[in-house]
Amino acid sequence: MNSVSPSAVQYVGVVMQEELVESRRPQPLERQGSFGLRPAPTTEPGREANGEPDELDKLKSKLLTAWNNVKYGWTVKSKTFFNKTSPVIVLGNSYLLNSEDEVERFRLAFVSRIWLTYRREFPQLDGSTLTTDCGWGCMLRSGQMLLVQGLLVHLMPRDWAWPDAQQLTEVDFEVFRPRSPARAGGVPIPSFGSPRGSNTPEKSLACDQVPKCSQKKRPEYRRDSQAETLHHKLISWFGDQPPAPFGLHQLVDIGKSSGKKAGDWYGPSIVAHILRKVVAKTSVLHNLAVYVAQDCTVYKEDVVHLCDLSLSQTPPDPSSQAWKSVLILVPVRLGGEVLNPSYIECVKNILKLECCIGIIGGKPKHSLYFVGFQDEQLLYLDPHYCQPLVDVSQVNFSLESFHCSSPKKMPFNRMDPSCTIGFYAKNKKDFASLCSAVSEALSSSKEKYPIFTFVEGKSQDFGLEGHGSNNSGPAAHILPPGRQGMMNNRRNSDEFVFL
Repeated sequence: MNSVSPSAVQYVGVVMQEELVESRRPQPLERQGSFGLRPAPTTEPGREANGEPDELDKLKSKLLTAWNNVKYGWTVKSKTFFNKTSPVIVLGNSYLLNSEDEVERFRLAFVSRIWLTYRREFPQLDGSTLTTDCGWGCMLRSGQMLLVQGLLVHLMPRDWAWPDAQQLTEVDFEVFRPRSPARAGGVPIPSFGSPRGSNTPEKSLACDQVPKCSQKKRPEYRRDSQAETLHHKLISWFGDQPPAPFGLHQLVDIGKSSGKKAGDWYGPSIVAHILRKVVAKTSVLHNLAVYVAQDCTVYKEDVVHLCDLSLSQTPPDPSSQAWKSVLILVPVRLGGEVLNPSYIECVKNILKLECCIGIIGGKPKHSLYFVGFQDEQLLYLDPHYCQPLVDVSQVNFSLESFHCSSPKKMPFNRMDPSCTIGFYAKNKKDFASLCSAVSEALSSSKEKYPIFTFVEGKSQDFGLEGHGSNNSGPAAHILPPGRQGMMNNRRNSDEFVFL
């Protein structure tokens, strides 16, 4: 299939209660909760040293692949319902869905986000027999989506939208007017999609029942050939082939320095540092840096040292305007076992900022990429859909499987507290504005401790070795009152600092 939507099937409640196990702990081949099979590590040291899987490992890998291809290779399409009277926030932009034009703006903005999901049949990952990331690579995929959004705002025009978004299948959502007498959930305004390649005709209103506004022709968007060439190139950087600079093969290879391997669970803090390292390693970007906050703190002078190119000149030139753009990634934990409700308003205010590029997190062992919200529900892109490999080395390869036409929502209280928040600043002025705007958003929390803070000075001034951009240390842990004791026995793949 060319056009797909992420699964609308909600996983069973045990997913949210399942304890995260440490990745290095040996596990037999078995089904774990609702997350499919995981192969048992080889126990023979000689074979581990040689990195050569035996026939049993190959068989396990084939069984794992077959199971996960079935588990994640299908989807149940269902519509997501949006409130007509409340604004929908998507990465700093607001959409009030009370007219067809506004719905179309939201649709185009959402579909233009790049969607990176599980893939199968890609070249074997180094040191393993795996040719798919189904069942274990969701956090890496979420991290890729966070990074690619940062690259979109870094490289593409500010108002860029994918022209072919209009050619996807029907939009899988409806807009409702709350408390309508016609229906408890409201009355839908007409669906504005134009189905393509569907065997089932879509139910629609008769011509005389359709409001005039719904009969308007969709606005035509000028195709910028240069932007579309860059669009293809950007996605090719995330291809599932070893040479791709931000592809899964590169991320897994870099993860080895953190003790991770293909098939392991990656937490949002580890992924933040993997993204920092992969951007520093690549040769395709020279004017972008990634800073990872340390202990819930962004040290401003560390960011300046990372981005101000004049400091690297001999002697330093204060008049130089040379400045690297920067992605700021902040690993945090917003509660103990569940999200602390006191931080919900703060998360909303962060997602309202134009400098925000999203949040990676989700339910335990079920990572999602959050891009916005409406009322008390988060809007997200879901990587848990297995698609065939796309050969991104081909000229004009198909882009349809890299864009999602099906927005999905989930309540804030189901969000896992472990997450990484991303921001982008193009220049020094933008960084100053970012610090001011984010600090104001953080002040909306009713908790004693903010989610994170901006501090003048360097991390070394506070007795920390190195700084956030080079340290792969743990994320900070923000606990609601009275919950410290409950966390002592909790095992997790990430370590946290208790405040």
